[in-house]
Amino acid sequence: MDANEKIINTFVTRVRQLMLQYEELKKENARLLTVIDDRDASISVLQEQLKKAESDYQTLKTARMLQVSDMDMSRAKKSLSALIRDVNKCITMLSSESSDNDRRN
Repeated sequence: MDANEKIINTFVTRVRQLMLQYEELKKENARLLTVIDDRDASISVLQEQLKKAESDYQTLKTARMLQVSDMDMSRAKKSLSALIRDVNKCITMLSSESSDNDRRN
């Protein structure tokens, strides 16, 4: 029976070692799951920040386009005003030539 007791003791020792390893692995698994949850939360926050940054970028692009359009409108108004002044000068000159021709006749 001495050999059987030795085998049983070895078996009991191995089972205890397996139980300890199981508990350690369980703790390690829980720690890793916590790390994964933290990373998932961090990824979620970063994705939200990315969405906000993309939205802000689109808003800034639109604002820039509108700003350029406003500048173009300002330039167009100035150009149109200059053309109107030129047309008025031409009309004035034609009117004055017409009245000079009427006086001569």
